[in-house]
Amino acid sequence: MRAAPRRTIGKSNEQFKKALKRLPLGVASTFRYWGDDRTIYVDHGKGGRIWDIDGNEYVDYRLGYGPAILGYADERVDAAARRGMEVGGVFALSTERELAVADRIAKMVPGVDLVRYSNSGTEAVMAALRLARAHTGRDSYLLIEGAYHGLFDAAMWMANVEDWSRKGGGDPEVVPYSQGIPQELRSLAHLVPMNDAQRLEDTFKRHGDTMAAMLIEPIQGNCCGISASVEYVQLARRLCDQYGVLLIIDEVKTGFRVARGGVQALLGVTPDVCTFAKAMANGYPIAVVGGREEVMRTFRYGGAAHGGTYTAHSVSLAAAEECLRILDETPALETLAKYGADLKAGMSSVLNRRGIAHSYAGHDSMFGLFFADKAPDNYRDWKRSDYSFYDQMAYFLHDLGIICEPDSREPWFMCEAHDTACLDDTLKAFETAVDMTLEHFEAEKRA
Repeated sequence: MRAAPRRTIGKSNEQFKKALKRLPLGVASTFRYWGDDRTIYVDHGKGGRIWDIDGNEYVDYRLGYGPAILGYADERVDAAARRGMEVGGVFALSTERELAVADRIAKMVPGVDLVRYSNSGTEAVMAALRLARAHTGRDSYLLIEGAYHGLFDAAMWMANVEDWSRKGGGDPEVVPYSQGIPQELRSLAHLVPMNDAQRLEDTFKRHGDTMAAMLIEPIQGNCCGISASVEYVQLARRLCDQYGVLLIIDEVKTGFRVARGGVQALLGVTPDVCTFAKAMANGYPIAVVGGREEVMRTFRYGGAAHGGTYTAHSVSLAAAEECLRILDETPALETLAKYGADLKAGMSSVLNRRGIAHSYAGHDSMFGLFFADKAPDNYRDWKRSDYSFYDQMAYFLHDLGIICEPDSREPWFMCEAHDTACLDDTLKAFETAVDMTLEHFEAEKRA
């Protein structure tokens, strides 16, 4: 077996040991911990690349889980953010730019009449669910298995597929995916598999009259880009209308990335409420709850409460104004989607030459890679599939200067700044990583 590529991360390892003294797991977010000797610390980023504190250079396909849609340190957006600094920061009062950005969003997304700002995707979805409950007077809600709607108690429920057998005929147990979630909330969350029309209809028949909302990511941003069919989302729209349930499309990851009008524009389905965040300001912290006027005006005194000291911060608003202008008025989205298509074609060429079955899910701008003839279309099928090849390959890719999520749940994200040099470096490393992975599993068989 060929020797593993050499990548020195001694400085990151030392930083990790020091950071442990003040930070749980040595990081500011649990998902940034990649192991005691594999966690890296970033020095800086530019375009489609980042550099760690050891000086290692990487082509980055995590992009902060999608925000850097134009690339790191984009000069146009950063210049706008500096102009935003001159406004003065936080006032707990409004500025004119709030309307300017809201007008741009409404122009890009036909289903958005009114807008409220938040600081993160989690906050936006929390507000959207609260809004739905206030508007309908109901408490329970519907989630899709495998979806990720942020780190708040109501959304942190999952199907326990690992301890489930199809032979029993029942569904997987619904469990929280964190400690500290009150079990009392379990009765409010109904879960259904993606793309199972019969199960969706049956759940509405049983619980539709008590549900405030159905939340859906039509492209699952934390489950490999697994996608809902057009027919499934259109059925969800009809059922929501029939039972007086609000349809919330979570576009925290897909919004302003897969299309100017988001994934809802690709599907031809208008939600009652939608959420946006990651791509809208090229990495500056801002999020949005938007939707139809009748629902959104439930944000009022005596209605649904909404606010936050840092919402509509002058810096983030200015960055969003410029980022959305670029996405709306230039070919940026077409550029990054073409790059994604070219990357997939290059990956397929490598894999086809070796007779390795594979498939993709999602969109050219954010896709999941599977080592199977057909990509799964629901969480249960993915969770029970063999993704060991991907996980091992990702390990090698990091050592070869390519950053993707260390497991297959997170899609690969494209940015406008990914260029021919990024593509060439990626495909060269990808070919090496695939061969090393093949050799790794062959060695395991012989052992």
